[in-house]
Amino acid sequence: MSSTPKDQDSGVKVDLGGREVTVPRGGLYDRYRMNPDLDAIARDPRVSGVDFFRRLPKTTVDSPIGPTPTPNFYYTMSTARLTMLAPSRAIRARLPEELAPLELAPGLGLVSVMFFRYDVCDIDFYTEATVGIAVKPARHGKLGFLDLVTGLKNERLDAYVLSLPVSSDIAQVRGHDGYGFPKWVTDLDVAIDDSRTTARVANDAGGVDLAFSAATPAQRAYVSGERVGSLTSYTKINGGWHSTLNQTSVLNAGTTRSTRDVSLQLGEGRMSDDLRSLKPKRTIQFDVMTEGQAALHMPVPTSVPSRNT
Repeated sequence: MSSTPKDQDSGVKVDLGGREVTVPRGGLYDRYRMNPDLDAIARDPRVSGVDFFRRLPKTTVDSPIGPTPTPNFYYTMSTARLTMLAPSRAIRARLPEELAPLELAPGLGLVSVMFFRYDVCDIDFYTEATVGIAVKPARHGKLGFLDLVTGLKNERLDAYVLSLPVSSDIAQVRGHDGYGFPKWVTDLDVAIDDSRTTARVANDAGGVDLAFSAATPAQRAYVSGERVGSLTSYTKINGGWHSTLNQTSVLNAGTTRSTRDVSLQLGEGRMSDDLRSLKPKRTIQFDVMTEGQAALHMPVPTSVPSRNT
């Protein structure tokens, strides 16, 4: 399934903090500028409901991309995450000195490759992928085991992102300028359903940066709000540390520790280079959410203490 919206040629130009981007004419961003009519969105047959969002009022904040309503709502999305063990030494070489890896055992940390497909969201359809590192929360340094357990259950995770390619210009500008993430635009296909999960990230030459294929784990259904997880990502914006909260309401998801049918192909490109630099040893878990919803908040300044370990 293609990741490129069919109506790019009939786009509308919008300004984000002095950067001009094109969005689909008649799309959610064109119509609502991130102040959505939830009743109208609830009528979209792809959206299972909007109760999760009614409990999250939006506010308008100043940001590097200009005044913007927050959080950014994702009404229908799917994700896949491959979690791997990697040597702490290799991980530390890629982390800012203020952050420390979340370790499964002494000398072994957790890294992941994730794929996202956002079918209905405030900034219109797009896909993305990421190479990330699980880190100890900046707010404390002594509860690593509890953070490990909740992180592996997808309940709460703190992370530092190395790569975050996306398929649309608005997602790149918002993510890079507004959030401080290492985002760039590329051809990026993600397809996730009950039977199969596939993804392909292209490099600058049109070849394969990274490709993935696996059988989708058996899915369990959840009522909206029954299972809500959070991901906190740390970035630097204008030299200062910020934290970004992403809340996800899981609607259908499953997990497996079997890697019999998991194929991860590393090619030539930024994602593959980042993953190779972490020297992953083996895959320990594969999670797929075939249906979910999310609220991505704008970054807020945070205190990240210096670490000597």
